[in-house]
Amino acid sequence: MKPPAMILSSVLLLGSWAAAQSDPFQRQAPEQTLPTIRAASTMQAPPASGTPARQSMAGSLQVPVQMGFGNPRSSNDGGTTRVVFDLASHVNYTLTPTFSGLRLDIQGARVIPSVTGRMGSSVTEYRAGNGQITLVTPFPLSLTDGWRAYEATIVGGTKVLILEFGATLTGGAGSSVRGAVLTSAPISTPAVKATLNTPLQADSGVAPGDTVTPGPLLPSTPALPGSTPDRPSALMGRVPGSAIPGATLTVPRIGKNPGLTRTVLDLPPGVSYRIVPGNSGLRVELTGVSVNALTQPSGTNISAELQSWHYEPTSNGVNIIFQTGWGTSIRSGWRAQLLPPSNGERSRLAIDLSPALADTTPLGPREKMLAGVPPISTNRGTALLSLAANYARPRVVIDPGHGGVDPGAVGIVVEKEVNLAVGLRVRDLLQAAGVDVVMTRSTDTQLSTDKNTDLNARAALGAGAQMYVSIHVNAMTASKALRGYGIETWWNPNHPLSQNLASVLQRDMLMTTGAADQGLHNTRSLAVLRNSRIPAALVEIGFTSHPVDGLNLKDSNYLDRVALGIATGIREALVTGVTANGKVTRGSVGGSDR
Repeated sequence: MKPPAMILSSVLLLGSWAAAQSDPFQRQAPEQTLPTIRAASTMQAPPASGTPARQSMAGSLQVPVQMGFGNPRSSNDGGTTRVVFDLASHVNYTLTPTFSGLRLDIQGARVIPSVTGRMGSSVTEYRAGNGQITLVTPFPLSLTDGWRAYEATIVGGTKVLILEFGATLTGGAGSSVRGAVLTSAPISTPAVKATLNTPLQADSGVAPGDTVTPGPLLPSTPALPGSTPDRPSALMGRVPGSAIPGATLTVPRIGKNPGLTRTVLDLPPGVSYRIVPGNSGLRVELTGVSVNALTQPSGTNISAELQSWHYEPTSNGVNIIFQTGWGTSIRSGWRAQLLPPSNGERSRLAIDLSPALADTTPLGPREKMLAGVPPISTNRGTALLSLAANYARPRVVIDPGHGGVDPGAVGIVVEKEVNLAVGLRVRDLLQAAGVDVVMTRSTDTQLSTDKNTDLNARAALGAGAQMYVSIHVNAMTASKALRGYGIETWWNPNHPLSQNLASVLQRDMLMTTGAADQGLHNTRSLAVLRNSRIPAALVEIGFTSHPVDGLNLKDSNYLDRVALGIATGIREALVTGVTANGKVTRGSVGGSDR
């Protein structure tokens, strides 16, 4: 991508009118609104049509027109998305990088309301209204990473604010930026405060999966033969036995299961293999075996999980490319195991492919150390948490959804049981760190047999706490079951830091589980969130209706990982001030505030 200096120099060379029309910074005049005149008694009445305006003894009264701010232009260059705003001299702004994008608070102009979808590969949504603009990114932003900003003067003398987003960008706000950079977003205007306390829409207030009508379940996907829960997926290995000169590879055997496709490679003795995950599937590298040069078979449109496969001969073997259409990582999206021969001399490398496959291995030594969630001492001199008696312990509400007469979603697992199992794990981790944990329930019970009363009672337990986290399991109808898998987090605009809390919880759960990222959502008004006056979020830790994800939820190792992600997310929120009494901290553009 061109550096900012080169971009500006090329723009300033566009002198002709025709060149200006093709300039990506050019657009129609911004929307205007008529001024509101409060002191009407001090002004002359507007003149009649065709009559010159009369002036008062003090001269003409100049009333500035409030300009509109918004309607940016955008462009893409590789993985970088550039967004450009016209910037009038009277407009002031602040920039707040968050875990889910960049927020702009605008003063001196009316923000033009708008909600649009993807603006580019690095800006997945644009939201504007009530003095604020949010540019949503698929990766978290820090004060210096994931974005950069600078101001410039373009053809015609127009000032612009240029924002660039990319997963590998660094820099943050440059020296030309006049606006302040914040580390957390404030409640800035009365309109925003009103929005924050208004339900999003008329709704029953229940979590997304609660409205699903139970239906027939899809068959659960079988485990790999001989697999054990404490054995991770194989990345590399060697088939036992002596190599056979001239051995050739046969066509993969493929089995289709609900939500998962299994491929089996029959490998001769002595063959070495290496499995390489990637953004669009898997590459299996084999040495000590070849394919027939005249007939190199392949397959396309195999299943929902396997789009195609093909061979790529190499100097010492062959690569097999499995195109899935979604990304795999070392810990998720696939699993593999080398099995002994069922007959003959060839061993079987069995590889399962599914976007719902997550990390179900036991926590490793380093993760177990992290699972201790060590006590939080001080943050820039302010004691948020310490085991010392003279420091106040922060209070956090953990809400294992449903319970008692209310089972929640029922599928491969019963939601109320999983919610409680994870909630108790989170409680134990936080209490060990010195956090005062309030559980809405610690047994299989409910606060009320009436659903609305139960939800309101749960939300009321947040009074006096620093944050509120509700734990749920999602579900979809049988006809859509294969579409629902992974982790998502919901927030409502009940508090200006609720989105920040949701972001850090989502990020940390994905880090510990490797589960599919279903993102952040705030389009449904949820009772336990909207009725809270503290930062609040609702996590959906998986889908019991999915034949693969449901098995994740049955695995105690997976539940350990989910609980660890929630606990570390809460801990980080406490440290960084994403709490009920969190205050806006002005950070230095040049470095992190942590």
